[in-house]
Amino acid sequence: MTVLMAGCGDLGTEAGLRFAAAGHRVLGWRRRPQNLPAGIEGSAVDLTRALPPVPPETRIVVVAAAAGQRTVDAYRAAYVDVLTNVLDALDRDRVRPERILVISSTAVYGDSGGDSIDESTPAEPTTATAKVLRTAEELLHSRHPDAVVLRLAGIYGPGRTMLIDQVRNGTARHPDQPQFTNRIHRDDAAAAIVHLTTRVSEPANMYIGVDDCPAELGNVLGFLAAELGQRMPPKEAGPAGAPGAAPRANKRCSNALLRSTGFEFAYPSFREGYRAILAGQGTRHR
Repeated sequence: MTVLMAGCGDLGTEAGLRFAAAGHRVLGWRRRPQNLPAGIEGSAVDLTRALPPVPPETRIVVVAAAAGQRTVDAYRAAYVDVLTNVLDALDRDRVRPERILVISSTAVYGDSGGDSIDESTPAEPTTATAKVLRTAEELLHSRHPDAVVLRLAGIYGPGRTMLIDQVRNGTARHPDQPQFTNRIHRDDAAAAIVHLTTRVSEPANMYIGVDDCPAELGNVLGFLAAELGQRMPPKEAGPAGAPGAAPRANKRCSNALLRSTGFEFAYPSFREGYRAILAGQGTRHR
C-alpha cells in the first residue's frame, strides 16, 4: 500500500515512519526532503504550488501541513491552499484513495469557559486563524464527505519542550484563574494518524486528538517544576498570556470517540509524556 504524506515535518515524519514500519511504501512531500529518514521516499515539493503526479497506487493520503507563522495569510496558505492543491492533484490524476486524513486543531472550538467538549460540540472559532482552519475543514468535507479530520490539541514531545524550557529558565507564569489546557504527545498523535487510516474500517469524519487528562495549566507547571527541582512559577501580573501570544482557550476536550475505535495511548497524561521527555526518551526522527 502506498501512503502519501503531504507535509512531512516533525509529526508527518513520525507518522510516516510508523506507516513504513507497518510495511507500507511512504512518499513524503516537503520543501526540503534531504533530511528525511530512511523509510520515507522524499520529494522536494512546495505544497502551495503545482504538485507532481500522484502515484496511481496511492491508497492513503495524509495532509499534515503547518503554518510557519501565526498569521491569517500563513494559515490560509498552509491549510486552505495546500489542501486545495492536494485535492486538485488527486482529481487531476484520477486517484481515488481509500482514506484521506487532514490534520486540524481543537482551536476551532474557541473558549468554552472550562466546559467539556466533544465532536458533537459546534465548532465556533473565535480567532482569525482558527476560522481559517474551520474553512479548510469545510472545504475538505464539501469535496470528500468521508474524509477524516483529526483535531489535535497542543502537541508536545521531542523538540517540542516549550513549557519545560519556560519552567527551567524562569519565564513560566502561573495563571491567576483556573485555565484548562489540552495536549497530546507527538508520538500518540502520529500513532492516531496510522490507526485511523489503517485499522478503523468505517471511521467518523471527525475526531478530537487529545490525551486522557485535560489539566489546569497551573497543575502542569507545578508538576514540571517539581520534576525539575524548580520553584513553582509565580502568578501572572495583569492579563493572561505574554504580549503577542495567542489567546488561551479554556476548555476540556474529550477523546472518548477516538478511544472507542480501540486506540490506546502510550502517554495517557502529561505526567507520563513529560517524564519520558525529561528522561531523554524518544528523538525527533526515531
